[in-house]
Order: sequence, then structure tokens, then C-alpha cells
Amino acid sequence: MYVGIDVGTSTVKAAAFDGSGHQLAVAARPVGLSMHGGFVEQDMDEVYGAVVAVLEELTAEVEGPFELAGLTGQGDGVWLVDGEGRPVRAAASWMDGRAHELLDRWLADGTFETVFRRTGSAMFPGCPGPLLAWLAAHEPKALDAAAAALYCKDMVFQRLTGARATTDVSDASMPFLDPRTRSYDNGVVELLGLTRRRRLLAPVSDPVATAETRGEGLPAGTRIANGPYDLPACALGAGVTEPGDGLLIVGTCLASLVATTDLDLSGEPAGLYISLDRPGHWLRAMPAMVGTAALDWVLSTTGVRHEEVDGLLAATAPGANGVRVLPYFAPSGERAPFVEPRLRAELTGVSLESTPADLIRATCEGIGYAARHCLEAAGLTGSLAVCGGGTRSPAWMRLLADVLGRPLRVVEGEVGARGAVLAAAERYGVPLDAGVWTRPTEVVEPDAGRAAFYAKGFEDHLARLAAARHRSR
Repeated sequence: MYVGIDVGTSTVKAAAFDGSGHQLAVAARPVGLSMHGGFVEQDMDEVYGAVVAVLEELTAEVEGPFELAGLTGQGDGVWLVDGEGRPVRAAASWMDGRAHELLDRWLADGTFETVFRRTGSAMFPGCPGPLLAWLAAHEPKALDAAAAALYCKDMVFQRLTGARATTDVSDASMPFLDPRTRSYDNGVVELLGLTRRRRLLAPVSDPVATAETRGEGLPAGTRIANGPYDLPACALGAGVTEPGDGLLIVGTCLASLVATTDLDLSGEPAGLYISLDRPGHWLRAMPAMVGTAALDWVLSTTGVRHEEVDGLLAATAPGANGVRVLPYFAPSGERAPFVEPRLRAELTGVSLESTPADLIRATCEGIGYAARHCLEAAGLTGSLAVCGGGTRSPAWMRLLADVLGRPLRVVEGEVGARGAVLAAAERYGVPLDAGVWTRPTEVVEPDAGRAAFYAKGFEDHLARLAAARHRSR
């Protein structure tokens, strides 16, 4: 039996799988986000406590023994810890926007582009570069007190196992890792004014670190592997490994990933190249800031329940009766397939005749257009898998297939946890059939007529987006 742990932004989950990849049980627990004035933070003790709690629930439900465990979790942000992996201050989330003025300056003076040309990472306010620079200027004592600036799963791994603080090439990909040498680019560290804080960057374990658990949540001595983080873990769990194939994760973050062996650091700086365990292989990632969080906001604002979404989508025609949504709701703006820290969501075409169904369909269409934009920028040429919370809505999946104009390989269940197990099995030399583990639940085909309608709608979306980007500056 195998356990996958996925430490998400709003929910911590653990899933048990048998040897053929069948999901036996899942335990989940929500975790909080503190948002105020552009600051988005999380309580590390709450997050770690949720990990232990879901593991205890899972192991009480499913009898062991457990062959091994794989760990994944949200990326980016800054998780400052002491030598035992305990918090020095609250974690700054990847959704945090406090460093937007610093990023504006780097965009203007060329620092942003220089970093991209060296590392393939287009910085955004919630990634470690700007956040560490902001903390160095405003909270230097927190950095003085810290032993390491980790990522979420690294903190969890250190506390579960007692192993020294490390990270892996996937998490280290933003923004300090040179994707060619698979080591930190000290020139980038210096460029961002962080030479004095270089010691905080945890050593890169390549391949991912392994250890045995100490007995919290999982039986003592359980073998566990740390990584990769949630985006590449989902790609593994969805079977996206061949160059040109892609994955769309319809979760809190709307992430578009395309497997590639081509490292191209030209073009508009955007997204990032995620280094994988296999040297010479990357994921061209365009992780937009907001996915299901945009729909959640509209549902909350209109008072519509999640279980009503499918019926409302079915009751409203494509085009949402003229209502249009640019779905850039994040307080830190957008990071893919472009970087605009001050961009905000826009709703147009709304009148007294507009209904909640119009707003919901327009939001889902807007998210679909944003996904299409990201996938095209990432270089999608092969098949497309889709996973995440959004897959629970059949009507939204049909809408997405139409907006994207291509079949969707829907992979349900805990895809990130599944990928974490596959990564751990590879690391430990445990033979698992990845083809069986990643078989899609269904394939959703687009409707030709609606796809043609949305192809024109996508061109309109790009024009409205260009105008909004101009206004945001």
C-alpha cells in the first residue's frame, strides 16, 4: 500500500493507493489563509497539524503496512524556519502581493528580464525572490533568526522525518535555479540583493531527498520522498511525460503545463521552466494566479451553491448573453502567460437583465480563455489532460473542451498525491505501472459548432485583455 500527501493552499489531503493505483481512501482537512492589504499568509503549525491529522485519519481507516509515502505540496512563497523546521514567522503564500512595487521596479529596470534569460523564471510578487528581498528590507530580524527559507513541502518533510532542510529541483526552479546546471545561480542571488541571505537557500537534493518518518501521522520508519511540488507531481499523476503533451490543472491556481526537452529562454518572459528529476526534461509552466478561486468568489457573491453550477451552465447559452469576465482576481495581479502585478478582474456587459447564470457562465468561459492563452504560450502540441477540483463539474468540462477546441483526458481523484507516489516509487526503485496508474477517467470531446464560436470569443478575449493590461499600467 502507498500513501500520497498533498499539502495544498486551502486543503491538505492524504490518499492511500493499492499496487495498481486504485485510490482506496482519502482524508482531507481545510487550512486557513490570512489576507490583509495584499499580504497573504499561512500558519505553519496549522498546516503541519493538518498533515498529521489527515495521516492519522487515513491510517485509522486503511490497514497497512505502507510500502512508502510520497510528499508534494504548494510551491513558491517563503516558509522561514529554524533548524528544526519550526516557524520563525507566518509563511508568506505564493498568493502574497506585498512585493508588487519591488517587482514593478525590476520590470522597469531590466532585472526581471535578466533573471528570466538566466533561469527561465518570470518572477511574480509571491515567488521567493521578491518576497525575500521585501523581507530583507522590512523584516531583517526574521531573516536573521531563520535557518532556512523553505517551501511548504520541505517544512513538512523536515518535521515528519527530522532530516536536514533541503528542497528539490522543481521547487528550486523559481527563481534562483539555473535549469542547465541544476544548481543555484549566485549571479541572480546577487542581482536581487540577496547575497547576504544566500545561506537561507536550502541545498538542492537532486534527485529528491528520502528519509524515514519519526512516527507522527505515519508509522515510524515509513519510507518517504520529498517532492516534486504540486504542479510537476500532478503532471506525473496525469501521465504527462512525453514532449508536447500538456496538463491543465483547474484548481485554486489555474496551471498549464507542457512537457518539453527544449529550453528556450527567448520570447516574452513569462511562466517558468520546472526542472524535473530527469535531466534534460522540463515542464514549460504557465501557472495563472486564479482558477476555481475566481468561480468561488462569484458563487459567494451571487449566493449560488456549488451543486447548482452544472444546472446553471446548462441553462445559459454560450456567450453568457453578452456578459464577459476577465478572470484576474488575484491581489498580486497575474503571472502567466504575462506578468502584470496591477491587473485586476473586469466584468463587462452586465445589466439589470443579467442573471447569476450569466455571471457564472461568463466566469467559466473567462477561465477557459485564460487557460487557452496559457496552453498556447506553453507550446501545447500533443494530448491534453485535465485534473483538479473543476473536473467535478461535467458541464464545466464540456465547456472547457469547447473553449479549448480539443479533447480533454479527464483524470480524477487525488492526482497530485498519485504523482507524489510515482515519484517516490521511482526514487526507491519500486516498480509501478505508470500507464495503469494514470489512466484517464473519461475523454470529453468538443462540439464543433461551439468550438468555432469560442475560437472567435478567444480573439475578443485577447483584445479586451490587451486593453486591460494597458490600463493597469
